[in-house]
Amino acid sequence: MSRESGAARSAGHAVSAGRPWPMGACFDGEGVNFAVFSAHAEKVELCLFSPDGRKEMARIALPERDGDIWHGHVGGLMPGTLYGFRVHGPYAPEQGHRFNPHKLLIDPYARALEGRLKWSDALMGYKVGSPRGDMSYDTRDSAFAVPKSVVVDTSFAWGDDAAPRVPPEAAVIYEAHVRGMTMLHPGVEKGLRGSFLGLASDAVIDHLQRLGITSIELLPVQAFADERFLIAKGLRNYWGYQTIGFFAPEPRYLAKGQVWEFQSMVRRFHAAGIEVILDVVYNHSGEGDEFGPTLSFRGFDNASYYRLLHGGRHYVNDTGTGNTLNLTHPMVLRMVMDSLRYWVEVCHVDGFRFDLATVLGREAHGFDPNGGFFDAIRQDPVLSRVKLIAEPWDIGPGGYQLGAYPHPFLEWNDRFRDGARRWWKGDPGMAPDLAKRLLGSAERFDHHGRGATSSVNFVTAHDGFTLEDVVSFTLKRNWANGEENRDGHHENHSDNLGVEGPTDDPAIRAARGLRKRNLLATLMLAQGVPMLLAGDEVGHSQGGNNNAYAQDNETTWIDWAAGDAGLADFVARLIALRRAHPVLRQRRFLHARPRPSDGLPDVAWRRADGQSPSAQDWHDPGFRCLGVELRMAAEGGDPGHCAIYAVFNTGAECVLRLPDTAPGWELILDTTRPEMLAEPGGPGTRAPAQSVLVFRSVDPRAGAFPGGKP
Repeated sequence: MSRESGAARSAGHAVSAGRPWPMGACFDGEGVNFAVFSAHAEKVELCLFSPDGRKEMARIALPERDGDIWHGHVGGLMPGTLYGFRVHGPYAPEQGHRFNPHKLLIDPYARALEGRLKWSDALMGYKVGSPRGDMSYDTRDSAFAVPKSVVVDTSFAWGDDAAPRVPPEAAVIYEAHVRGMTMLHPGVEKGLRGSFLGLASDAVIDHLQRLGITSIELLPVQAFADERFLIAKGLRNYWGYQTIGFFAPEPRYLAKGQVWEFQSMVRRFHAAGIEVILDVVYNHSGEGDEFGPTLSFRGFDNASYYRLLHGGRHYVNDTGTGNTLNLTHPMVLRMVMDSLRYWVEVCHVDGFRFDLATVLGREAHGFDPNGGFFDAIRQDPVLSRVKLIAEPWDIGPGGYQLGAYPHPFLEWNDRFRDGARRWWKGDPGMAPDLAKRLLGSAERFDHHGRGATSSVNFVTAHDGFTLEDVVSFTLKRNWANGEENRDGHHENHSDNLGVEGPTDDPAIRAARGLRKRNLLATLMLAQGVPMLLAGDEVGHSQGGNNNAYAQDNETTWIDWAAGDAGLADFVARLIALRRAHPVLRQRRFLHARPRPSDGLPDVAWRRADGQSPSAQDWHDPGFRCLGVELRMAAEGGDPGHCAIYAVFNTGAECVLRLPDTAPGWELILDTTRPEMLAEPGGPGTRAPAQSVLVFRSVDPRAGAFPGGKP
């Protein structure tokens, strides 16, 4: 039916059939086309609201259904229009259906949301307190409590914006939170703190550039809900892993309430040569289990959007959040793909980190690296070219899948985190594990043509202790979360170095500073892609809270004024050293194979006396001084005249015998002397206790070392 022939009037609006594409609300200059998916609905109504969102001004049944797409065009509507949907159909939870037209629904494709979620029993499709539980039916109107979807004109003057397209081997990722980075930053205008515009301020960008960061990875910025139990405790969701709008930026991060603020942030980061990567949550939604609210997907088509146990009343909970999105359904998969492309094409983001990514690859028979989601994203001409990073685990069956993802996915490597912490904590027998982590965890990732950059290495992330807390606490202190300290990781491989928590003892403070430098050096010297947690470079502490998901306060906000400037300088030096020496950031794995150019192996392990460790050494619990000699990979085709010799000593001071495979060696890093410049290395060179040393080969073919400092 054409728009003209199907035209009708409803509440003063010209309504016509419109088109079944694109999904969501699309302004075309004459009005707005609406298209939504529901396979089991009987009727879909569009609800139009007053500019303040308080009054429903019109209710219009979408006039056409094309397959499972319901659509209609409403003439005269403009960008800024507030709307929602009511969907009619069976309320039969035992059959997976939870339609309830009394509940206003957020458009799954809404590009923006207006208003906050107001918790009320009216949000529930069932009667709270009824003996029949979620099998009961509630008739209260929820419109007053639900954020309104907004018609958006997403055009933006991008000018000469260009994606930095940082190669993985050159990337240094910085995991940050919009509010955590800016709320206490003295260089950010007060009215912009906590917002995208504040994050893109000169002060923040200057800091990232001074460190040498190439890519900022933002904790979830898609619209999300604050859980009801947190609101009751006076808390709110800080991390953002409860998405209710996969296309809409979180309203609390918009200083002026406009989508262009996010786009402007991206443009400013790009102008500074910094990529923007989004942490995205497509494994579940913020609607919870059968006792959660009806906000969007549940009301549009519960049986299609969610994985249900035996197709009935209860939800599969592989995510630990109450529900699991059903990416095996083609229209749910389409929504996720459309969302990803939207953020790349319309908002110019450079990549994604997928929360609980195992969920995304779980088919009926279990996790499948060639499952529908992975096939779809790898063949996509837009998405296959951006950075794709998997969190390779969930709590479902067979949930831990580190190393199992297909190219071009990179993966968060928790083995690196735990191995590095345990080595410097002094756990016995950790030398073999450290060796694996320094070479990019090849035992996990070296298959199917994957590169050494497949491993995203980190010693801290948002989930867990900060670096300062790793060296200050042996026990977590999550009491402020209101869960009696039961939440969060119990095994942190941390060490307080003598006193639990903050201390004024100069010896302990010095030991903690050295331990932090050792951990950071281990991170930046390892093959793979390093990821730094925002605030670690200035000694940010969360007071021992290792699960600060609900702490939107000074616990998580970085106190820049009290930050450790010396540590930030050291981090900048480490990143500069890594950038200056390609041997530290190779695309190919190293396997101690001889190089055609000089016959030397691309990697060689050493004891303090310069000899190769024996099998007995590797299994010696007391083997605590490990040296590694690195050259460009034998299979790389580039002879790479520069060699690096790094020593990781978690034992007592010892005398080193430097390898005789180079004309000489120059010491360019000593974590016990963080401000040291380059100096010659030779007979009698000592590795101080608890230290990382880095030597650079003195080879005239490699060129002079600039300024004696990386």
